[in-house]
Amino acid sequence: MRLALVTGTVTATSKDAALVGATLLLTNIIDSKNKVIDAAVVAVDTVGAGVGDKVLLVQGSSARLPSATASSPVDATIIAVVDTVSVATSS
Repeated sequence: MRLALVTGTVTATSKDAALVGATLLLTNIIDSKNKVIDAAVVAVDTVGAGVGDKVLLVQGSSARLPSATASSPVDATIIAVVDTVSVATSS
């Protein structure tokens, strides 16, 4: 799983039949300090996330495990909206 920030939406009027009805969101994968690691990753939203939300995202074969994306041609799926992230500080 990876942390990501939802930065926008993606509209595709012509797409694979398995993606009809799917919400596509534009995300930036981030580290624990909100630094962008990988920009502009399109992900299928399975939890009702929105622009500005911090989310958990899975990629690769794991992206096809949630019931909403099973057997779909996806490489990234949003599986949770993150409430908080706590990072221990070193002394």
